[in-house]
Parts: sequence; structure tokens; C-alpha cells
Amino acid sequence: MLVTMSDDPHGIRMINVGGKPVTQRTAQASAQLSARPETVARIRAGDLEKGDAVATARIAGIMAAKRTSEIVPLCHPLPLDGVEVAVSFPNSGLVSIETVVRTTARTGVEMEALVAAAAAALAIYDMCKSIDPDMTVEQIRLEAKTGGVHGAYVRGEA
Repeated sequence: MLVTMSDDPHGIRMINVGGKPVTQRTAQASAQLSARPETVARIRAGDLEKGDAVATARIAGIMAAKRTSEIVPLCHPLPLDGVEVAVSFPNSGLVSIETVVRTTARTGVEMEALVAAAAAALAIYDMCKSIDPDMTVEQIRLEAKTGGVHGAYVRGEA
């Protein structure tokens, strides 16, 4: 017997996107890693025992975006057209990660962009935890998106 949503007391379901049109979609997300200035300087210089944290963060973000549906339970697996991960240093105590994910699909890539940003920040954290256990990963958030039935979104715009 097929169980329907009305039979499910928890209402958990993967959304059926079969009827949606295939469109180009993008999502941009960000994350911040706060650390001691001397830790950020070592990250920036590539002077860590484990190696180049910036390159590692980029690879971690790309890999995580590609596997988002394995991490987020109700997320559809998507064919990704591209994943970009940028790492910058806005001040002496902060590492900023920005991700952009693109697809041509029936559903958006917001979760892929967010997971990429989080994984990139966590990769840097992992590479520095022995020298700076007070680091924090903060403000993992969607910055912008395009495509889909709800259209474009840009953080801070009404």
C-alpha cells in the first residue's frame, strides 16, 4: 500500500519538482571565520603545519557543494554547472568565504552554496585548530539567488 502525506504524522517529504521547468539558477552564500590576528596572518601566508588552508578551503567547498544532497536530508541531488569559492581577508582577525553555485535544473542551489561556504570555513578551522582553539565560524548565510518561481533575491533588498 502506498503511504500518502496525509498518512504521515510528521509531514516530512521531499518536494516533487517534476512539474517545474528547467531553468538556469545561481546562488551566492558566505561564511566568516574569526581568529586571532596571528592565525589569520599564517592562513594568509600559507604558513600552517597542514599546508595551504586557502587552497584546501576551495577544494572543500567544491566537494561539499557536489555532495549536498548526501548531507541535507530532503535536498535534491543536482547537476552543478559550476562552483566557485573565494577566500579573502577583510581585516586582521577575519577570514571571509564567498561561494557561487550554478545549475540548470528544476530547483535552486541555495543549499549547495551554503554547504560550500560552511565546509570551506570548517576546512580552515580544521587546519588551524591546534594553534587557535578560540576560532569561530559565523554568519553562514545566503547572499543572493537567481532563477526559479520566486525570482531573484539579494540580501538587504526589500
